[in-house]
Amino acid sequence: MTQKNLLNLDKSIDTPISELTLRRYEKPVGLKGRELLRRVCLSLGILQPGDSRDIIIDIFSVLIDSSKNQKWLSSEEIRDLVVSKRSSESLDMKGLAPSNVRRQLKRLRDIQLVEKVKNLYRITEFLSLKEIFEERIQNLLLSSIVARVSDYIDLYEENSS
Repeated sequence: MTQKNLLNLDKSIDTPISELTLRRYEKPVGLKGRELLRRVCLSLGILQPGDSRDIIIDIFSVLIDSSKNQKWLSSEEIRDLVVSKRSSESLDMKGLAPSNVRRQLKRLRDIQLVEKVKNLYRITEFLSLKEIFEERIQNLLLSSIVARVSDYIDLYEENSS
């Protein structure tokens, strides 16, 4: 292998296959609507604490609403619905560029909350958020990450004895 290929291999080794950020907050008391969904997004790591760019909340909300009717949406339809939603709630219109909407959809897809087929999006299998969290995040994603971290710890301890 050439020196350049070895350097590229080193970079790929440090690139995670998957990532998951989960946060624990106080018990959800008295939260409703957008503020409650905001806390869900914060808890799942798809919104950062103190982040004023919260367009992902509205994108997620639009997809949840369309899921009730089992409706697939294009990124353009999602953007239009988000514009309408943010306008009716007197929220700023920052972050509504089509490229940013698609980037936020990709983030929701990466954590398996949303899926895409032929440029249309939906909440994964039109499942409830509870079902998605338990089946996809808790049982699959989290358990595979924990198992891999355990592999690294085991190997470290074997080599440091």
